[in-house]
Amino acid sequence: MSDTYTVTATDGAARAGLLRTTHGEVPTPAFMPVGTKGTVKTVDPEELRALGTPILLGNTYHLHFRPGEDVIAELGGLHRFMGWDGPILTDSGGFQVFSLRDTIVAVDDDGVTFRSVYDGAAARFTPESVAGIQAALGSDIAMCLDICPPADVPRAELAEAVRRTTLWARRQHDAPRAQGQLLFGIAQGASDSELRRRSIAEIAELGFDGHALGGLAIGEERGVMFETTEWAANELPADKPRYFMGIGDPEGVLEVIERGVDMFDCVLPTRTARTGSALTWEGRLNLRNARFARDPGPLDESCPCPACTRFSRAYLRHLINQEELLGLRLLSLHNLRFVLDLTANARAAIEEGRLAAYKSEALGRLASAAA
Repeated sequence: MSDTYTVTATDGAARAGLLRTTHGEVPTPAFMPVGTKGTVKTVDPEELRALGTPILLGNTYHLHFRPGEDVIAELGGLHRFMGWDGPILTDSGGFQVFSLRDTIVAVDDDGVTFRSVYDGAAARFTPESVAGIQAALGSDIAMCLDICPPADVPRAELAEAVRRTTLWARRQHDAPRAQGQLLFGIAQGASDSELRRRSIAEIAELGFDGHALGGLAIGEERGVMFETTEWAANELPADKPRYFMGIGDPEGVLEVIERGVDMFDCVLPTRTARTGSALTWEGRLNLRNARFARDPGPLDESCPCPACTRFSRAYLRHLINQEELLGLRLLSLHNLRFVLDLTANARAAIEEGRLAAYKSEALGRLASAAA
């Protein structure tokens, strides 16, 4: 039994659990809103707390360049800097580097050299340097530097990414970190059964506090993604938290939870809000649509968020079409609440042994609305 994570209930492959961190306990399954630059765009930390946010994600790449981990450390660490006293997970910055492939100068066994997206200046990440950045930020959970290749990469390149990901994980495992900071390893291998299983086994052997499935939800066919998640999650250590990196749509959330995933993150709720769309039980509503111009009803009758309890669809459409910041804020609050509630209700369903029924009902509602 892990001192960090306890499974409290199971329902098939799905798990409910409790993750213990320096800044509090995280009930799982848990959705992590993304605070890329030390903020979840347009949303105040107190609002995040009121929405039921259990843990946030911060972006090591962006915080390293702006304002710099030294500035954040001098001002008391990331929690104090951004005014959030709950748990924070920081990614390693590896995904940003490898998704911006045009900025990469060189990759070798020691690390990766690239050009900053901000000013084009040369920079370098190594397992030790990203460990140092995350230690200075003071996050509760740090992620290992990994290589996340594109979905259509040749197998030889995928195998090399797996090899280097293990090499880097071993070095970061031995690097200094902040007091009480947990460290999660990341398995790569895309949907390749042999390479993914090899990566999981090599990373698990190193003894991390948690384990992530990286290199999925990056463009592969969705059915393949879910199929891979099903067998891959089952191979991760049962007594450690399991993190699917980068999923946040309602269907995806329920599918990965059912397959044994404990944690996940995505920019989808807030990014969708900034396009003027709301996640609802009627499906995704584009508030720019003229059919909402005189609609006096709330976005969602059952939602307790500020957008739904105080304002009409017509007013929200007006704000969005006039590019008023309040509209973006309200839709962000609503979309986050929708995904957070969906996740919390899935946890309750696991505890009551009825996840399959809850998932079927939820997806049925969304499908009938879309029909």
